Amino acid sequence: MRRREFIALLGGAASIRPLGAHAERPPERILYFTYSAGYRHDVIPLSKVILTQLGSNSGVFEVIATEDTSEFSTENLERYAAVMFYTTGELPMSDAQKRALLNFVRSGRGFLGVHSATDTFYTWPDYLDLVGGYFNDHPWHQAVKIEVVDPGDPLVAFLGNSFQVEDEIYQISDFDYHGSRVLLRLDPSSVDRKRSSAALLNGA
Repeated sequence: MRRREFIALLGGAASIRPLGAHAERPPERILYFTYSAGYRHDVIPLSKVILTQLGSNSGVFEVIATEDTSEFSTENLERYAAVMFYTTGELPMSDAQKRALLNFVRSGRGFLGVHSATDTFYTWPDYLDLVGGYFNDHPWHQAVKIEVVDPGDPLVAFLGNSFQVEDEIYQISDFDYHGSRVLLRLDPSSVDRKRSSAALLNGA
């Protein structure tokens, strides 16, 4: 299974909802923040299209994509149910904007960090607590086995006990394992460790 197929599979599962529920409440808004203060991923425009389509097809959520940091005020964030980061580097957010984001999450609303969200805000300790770990390296781009840690959770129950996906695999440092609820886990025996060692030696 390749990454795009996996995204489509997850999106299909996320869109499963009783038809009557659509009429009960309007779709929730998700703020999709894609500012790149470091490396910029070419896939960002496509990710906006895919997320928007998933939201529209499900009728459950609406995606508002932006790179405008002014959205991070207490008043503006009231419009959203969740904030989603696909970011890199030290983002140009003021202390007040950072506080607004933290208070938003503390109020019970959601934060989703996608891919290089872990390659963001290395100098802001509260962000480490929020995202759960920092990007360390990505020495692998291969097919790997993913184990379903909590098959009772409806977010991943449809995946069975395990599956294979071909992707760029991140190493994470400072991972808060005890403070995190892990749903999926990389099977380390499926990783080509020789490829990892060669990449590190070559400075890749």
